[in-house]
Amino acid sequence: MNRRMPPPASNCLAQATTTPEVTTDMLVVFGVVGLALVLFLTERLPIDVTAILLIVVLVVLEPWTGIDPETGISGFANEATITVLAMLILSGGISRTGIVQELGRRMAAFAGDSVRKQVFATVAATAPVSGFLNNTPVVALLVPVVSDVANRGNTSPSKLLIPLSYASQMGGMLTLIGTSTNILASDVSARLGSEYPELHRFSMFEFTQLGVLVVIVGSLYLIFVGHYLLPERVPPRADYLAEYAVGDYVADVAVVPGSPLAGGTVRDASAALGSDIDVVQVVHDGGRSVAPRQGTRLGEGDVLVVRTGRDAITALEDAEGVEPVGQPGTTELSGSAEGVLTELVVAFDSRLVGERLDPEEFREEFDAAILGLRSHGELVAERIVGKRLEVGDTLLVQAPPEALDRLSHGEDVIVAREPPRPDYRTGKARIAVAIMVGVVAVAALEIYPILVSALAGVVAMVVTGVLEPNELYDAVEWDIIFLLAGVIPLGIALEESGAAGYLAWVVVQSAGFLSPIAVLWLFYILTGLLTEVISNNASVVLLIPVAAAAAAGIGANPFAFVLAVTFAASTAFLGPIGYQTNLFVYGPGGYRFGDYARIGAPLQLVLSVVTVLGIAFFWGV
Repeated sequence: MNRRMPPPASNCLAQATTTPEVTTDMLVVFGVVGLALVLFLTERLPIDVTAILLIVVLVVLEPWTGIDPETGISGFANEATITVLAMLILSGGISRTGIVQELGRRMAAFAGDSVRKQVFATVAATAPVSGFLNNTPVVALLVPVVSDVANRGNTSPSKLLIPLSYASQMGGMLTLIGTSTNILASDVSARLGSEYPELHRFSMFEFTQLGVLVVIVGSLYLIFVGHYLLPERVPPRADYLAEYAVGDYVADVAVVPGSPLAGGTVRDASAALGSDIDVVQVVHDGGRSVAPRQGTRLGEGDVLVVRTGRDAITALEDAEGVEPVGQPGTTELSGSAEGVLTELVVAFDSRLVGERLDPEEFREEFDAAILGLRSHGELVAERIVGKRLEVGDTLLVQAPPEALDRLSHGEDVIVAREPPRPDYRTGKARIAVAIMVGVVAVAALEIYPILVSALAGVVAMVVTGVLEPNELYDAVEWDIIFLLAGVIPLGIALEESGAAGYLAWVVVQSAGFLSPIAVLWLFYILTGLLTEVISNNASVVLLIPVAAAAAAGIGANPFAFVLAVTFAASTAFLGPIGYQTNLFVYGPGGYRFGDYARIGAPLQLVLSVVTVLGIAFFWGV
């Protein structure tokens, strides 16, 4: 359609004394941005649903947003979106070989019981790898490795898991492909290049020198200062049963002679005993069935180990067909050949997010019995049935070793300890590394764009057997793909409506008395704060156009401002919400919300100064 376009942002800002006109288009786009912020902050809808809603709203409001249907869905075919998708698959291929886990174990072998050495090993194993693999799966893979390192060294896992997350974020800034945020920022920068000649698509190692500086300074902070600021929320070699107070909610009941349950199934027993009762084990003729299927047959004398609330345990004394056996005990729950006790963290793109917890369905689908639940770091002591699950919630489960192997390869949960019998394709490790090196080399030498080399790498992973064809889809974090597809047209609307230019003018007027380097620092801080309440990808899309326009308005280097926003969006240290790797360690570390700010606020401040001064030194302001 033909519509009047506002003057370029740089022209608006060049006339410092002229107030740009606030148009209806700007107000409508600001309204959509406000809607996006509210939805991201409140999480009333899943993040991928919010992204689709943004596309719909932008297209419906086309007369004001300028986003027609073709532009609305352009995010799905955008180079950044496809590149991120390919890189996630490549990271999945690497993880299938067990390379990352083996690296973590080798780097931690020398650490012993020294906390400082353990933190060093964690950072040294995490940051470099995160520069070439997407840092989200890197953390998912290393959570159980780092937890085991802590337990072997008689150290609280709480001392190591936040440093693991922070190291992955810093390492993600070493290369273009370290995080999806870098790839998206590169795309936005290239799109703005027609207006700002200084802006362009990032090369593979465009900002590696600054990334190395950030990693070194941040690592020194974590090794020599950070771990002192973290409390021991989880004791060394934590007793899971004690931590989750399982003994208060578990009882042993026997099927008495003549019981109506004899000859029936676990499903029948659950129905007869009540919806709050979950059968987690069945003892039959000395054998023990862990996480029994609903169709498991029961006989006279069988002992049922059940998990329920305190009131329901008392009510079991009067239940028909069963009688309590001794005192409620947890001796046989602590781990055996039949069942391993561990924690499962609800992953970012898990099917469980937003679902109400049904222990029977969970046991049937995942072959794991739920013994306890932590939500937002707090123990859900009584009724867990019907509790709506969120990202980062931690389930205490008991499961057969082979079930944990399957769960560790899935995308619904993160297994917080290494599976007893890990099934890695170690024979494909060298092939996987060679493919990854080839992808990076082709892109770095600019023989082909990263999009082409990454897609070629995906094909090579399948052809060589590193990945099975059906595993391609499991390796992709689809919520990130939909998020990118949704925020990209929002960024286009922000630019084309003149809203970005207007916001930049407001910044220039408000901070016009400051030096360019001070304004650069303010954009870093603003981006960091915004990322704590919305996604890092959304922060980049919303703020890069504003930052570039503000730089032009004060005669500064737009590329410097783009880099400041990019780095700030990928280093969110103030809380568990700002970056998904922070959520992954929330439950296993037993953290509270304030623990992140306690260690993260000083780190954020230090890195803001280091990053801004580094940008000024390497690229100028």
